[in-house]
Amino acid sequence: MTDLKAQNARTHLPGDGHMWLMVLGDLFIFGSYFIAYLVFRTRAPEQFLADQQHLNITVGVINTIVLITSSWLVAQSVQSARAGDRAGAISLIRAGAVCGVLFAGLKVYEWSAEIQAGHTNSSEFFSFYYVLTGVHLFHVGLGLLILGVVVRDLRNPRRARVSMVEQGATYWHMVDLLWVVIFALLYVMR
Repeated sequence: MTDLKAQNARTHLPGDGHMWLMVLGDLFIFGSYFIAYLVFRTRAPEQFLADQQHLNITVGVINTIVLITSSWLVAQSVQSARAGDRAGAISLIRAGAVCGVLFAGLKVYEWSAEIQAGHTNSSEFFSFYYVLTGVHLFHVGLGLLILGVVVRDLRNPRRARVSMVEQGATYWHMVDLLWVVIFALLYVMR
């Protein structure tokens, strides 16, 4: 626990260089997807708008609230870890992870509803929809795995490090940021 308090005393960029490299790489890849989406959308705005009308905005909004809540909980876990409260940090990370699982469940429900309604990847819009949300969901799963590793480390006093909590939070916040952009592009932008 001394390590947690000692790390809190110095100011630094949360996480480490490897995590930031991974985050920046993911942001670059998703940025490329976003640009491609916008280019294709510009070529067929009426078709994209017509297909976009079939998305369930309510589920999209709920998923956005769930993921933002999850990020807030994970951010609070960093504060708890910095204060030396491992048990509090673990509880907050677990709560954030539960929100992540809820997000995934809602996304699978939404995909099922779209597929049952006949909205497969036969249109350009739905092709982008499934790719963007599918790749994002993969990142949610990876983020849940990372949060699980953070919890495992926090449960062991010899392995508990604020930097590990910060790394997990950095990745999780990137997942949240990506969803906010995906939500804006696919659900909101008309």
